[in-house]
Amino acid sequence: MSVSALTIDAIQDADVEPVVALWQRCSLTRPWNDPHADIALARRRDNSTILIGRDGGAIVATVMVGHDGHRGWVYYVAVDPDGRKRGHGRVIMAAAEDWLRQAGIAKLQLLVRRENAQANAFYQSLGFEESTSVMFQKWLDGRAPT
Repeated sequence: MSVSALTIDAIQDADVEPVVALWQRCSLTRPWNDPHADIALARRRDNSTILIGRDGGAIVATVMVGHDGHRGWVYYVAVDPDGRKRGHGRVIMAAAEDWLRQAGIAKLQLLVRRENAQANAFYQSLGFEESTSVMFQKWLDGRAPT
């Protein structure tokens, strides 16, 4: 495995379309979540952001990271499919953890679909453990459950 160093920084306006394209290539988008709206929401306040991992200027990894003042969360963890197995996922997750630590947040949580064995194995390799909590959800805009 050849690991290349990534430059990590916060998303900028010019990054939005390439980031959405990466998320689509990684099958992270869903019809009920507009990625442009998710990016705008993450950039709206100081308690969330999207971190970009660049290799030679190209966007190869992303993570949306935020917190509610108590717990941190990550979403849209993406690594360019053509650049996997180079440690980019570990680097972008470490950047998210560092961002949360700097905000004084001690616990990081994330959601993974049960059937996504590859993602489950990746997060376990980073020291994450399956929670005993059950997640409930409710759409507040009136749409039907997904």
